[in-house]
Order: sequence, then C-alpha cells, then structure tokens
Amino acid sequence: MELKFGFISVDDHVQEHPDVWTQRLSKAKWGDRIPYVERQADGTEHWVVDGQKIDLPGVARAGAAMPDRAREPQRWDEVPKVVYVPADRLTAMDVDGVDYSVLYPTVAGLAGETFGRLTDPEFELACIQAYNDWIVEEWAGASPRFIPQCIVPLSPVEAMVDEIKRAVAKGHRGLVLPSVPMMLRDVPHINEPVYDPVWATCQDLEIPVCFHSGATRAIQFPPYQGFSSELSAAMEAITRPVSSVLVVANFLYSRILFRFPTLKVVFAETSLAWGAYELELADHQFERQRLHTEGYDMLPSELFRRQCYLTGWFDSTGLKTRQYIGLDNLLWCTAFPQGTSTWPNSRAVIARCFEGIPDNERRQVLVDNAAKLYKL
Repeated sequence: MELKFGFISVDDHVQEHPDVWTQRLSKAKWGDRIPYVERQADGTEHWVVDGQKIDLPGVARAGAAMPDRAREPQRWDEVPKVVYVPADRLTAMDVDGVDYSVLYPTVAGLAGETFGRLTDPEFELACIQAYNDWIVEEWAGASPRFIPQCIVPLSPVEAMVDEIKRAVAKGHRGLVLPSVPMMLRDVPHINEPVYDPVWATCQDLEIPVCFHSGATRAIQFPPYQGFSSELSAAMEAITRPVSSVLVVANFLYSRILFRFPTLKVVFAETSLAWGAYELELADHQFERQRLHTEGYDMLPSELFRRQCYLTGWFDSTGLKTRQYIGLDNLLWCTAFPQGTSTWPNSRAVIARCFEGIPDNERRQVLVDNAAKLYKL
C-alpha cells in the first residue's frame, strides 16, 4: 500500500452512467425493464427501473460537485465528470488528499435497495451482476485506489451466497446490504437464521458487511411536505446518519455477532458522537434486563468493539468519545459526491477535527483501521 496523503476514505459513491445496464443487459430479453435515463416533458431526466421512477432527487447524486450543493443535477448533461468518470474522480481525490476510496452505489441504491425492491429474482440478479461487473471493470480496473464492494439479491440465500463468492473472486472487498431488507419486500427479518450462510461466507472470505444509513427510508423521520427543497435536503442529511441508531441496536442484541465472532460489520455514514451514548445505554439495559441469564456472556459494548465500526467525516465532537467507542472501531470518509461531503476541503476539516489528537491515533482512524479491514 502506497500512501501520498495519509487518508483512506471508507464511504464514497460511484455514479452509474446511463449505459451501465443498457450495454450489459439483453434488450431482447428485458426490454424497457432495463434501468435507463428517461427524459420528461419539461426537459428534466430521471432513472427508470422496471418501469418505475426510482427515488433520487435528480438524475444523479452530485451535490458536492455542483455550484449549488442543495441542487442535484436534473439532466445528465449537468452531471460533473468527477462524479462518473474514474480518471476525473482520481483528480478530485488528489485535490482532497484521498489515497484510497471505498465505493458504494447510487442508482442501485445507497446499499443496493433499488434492486432489493424488485420481485422478479432473475431480473434482480441480472441488474446486480451488471453493476458488480461494471464497478470492477470500469472503476477498480482503472486504478487500485478504488475499492469496490458488491451488492447482492435479497433472496434466495443461495443466490446471495453465490453472488458474494463470484464478486469477491472478481475483486470486490466488501458486501453492501440493506439493513432492513424486510421493509423493502417480503423477505425474512434480517436476524433470522436463514441469513446465516451470508454471515458465514463473509466471515470465511474475511470481507466486511456494510450497512449504509438511509438505505431504508421507512426508519427515517420524513421531511414536512411544506418544507422547501433546501430544507428537506438538510433535514434528510441530518436524520439519515442517526437512523443507524436502530440498526446498531439491533445488531448488538441479534446474536449474529455471537454466532459469527470474526464477522466485521461497518455502519457507513453514521457520524460518531451518538455511538458512545448507544453503547452506554445498551450496556445499561443489558444489566437491567439481566440478559446474561439468556445466554449473553459479553456486554453489547464488548461485542461492538470486537466486530463493528462507525464512520465519521465532519464530527470533531464524536472524536472526543473515541476512547469509549474504541479507536479500533472508528473510520473516516469524505462522503463524496453527496451534498453533505467535506470535498474539496477534507484536509482542512480533518485538521480541525483531529486538532490535539496524537499522531498515532489520527493515523489509526484515517488509515490503519481501513487498511486492515479492506486488506490494502
């Protein structure tokens, strides 16, 4: 691993271009079900998947690279190249002082949920495999500084496992999964033993399972319909990270971490400060409910520190809790190109947030934890 800047960003997003699926899926077989960009009567454009407009505020998520961060591009010709062209993204990373970038999807959903809503298993798998192949070939193939992560179908479990193995063999370094799949379609609760082969496969392959905040809007407080678009975007940006409180709480009590003691779990775009509260409250309630009598022989905070990660990108307050959460359990990102990103000023933000923090601790959060997790 070569470092020029001393920073591995663990949560950035690729923007899929309009030809990703139209070039890789059979028009004769799938017709207009294939994901594509459709022009509307007013000249704006949006993505359509299986005949349905997807839940994006524009044709791309590119706020950080737009003249106005509160406005997403409404036509493809407005989308900045730094969002969807790998060579231009490398330049943007250099500007921001980023050595490596761990990638999440956009059109496919923050965690693959766009295809998780599909009820045709064959079409779902075709769309997913096209994405997984594309990101390896066009992004990881362009530079080792891009770290791809795969998405998978939500059922059956055999298809999930097969796709994880296929994708990792191609070069994927992590699995991105919706944290509340049962709110996307009729599949078992994520705590059910039916998913054990998924956790076992990730544990055996030594890749993290990554849950991105906001992938299931049903667990977020919706913005008031009377808000302006700017206010709505701001509210979504501040409620999305803390919606992970519910996801982390579930994993602390689900027994998944007990059954798979070397499985690594990343909670992306979470922020940090609430993590200390969450762990302390989880331990408090553990003791009040005497959960050790139900076979739990470790405190929730101990389980978390053994296997889990939170992700910061702006929060100097959160870093003040680093010793309680655990230095081994903190990651950092730029969240590019979302409007909430620190790009192109991430170096200045890092300097502010890490002021007074020892160099060895700074390096652990910015580099060492991610390098170990993703085997860089």
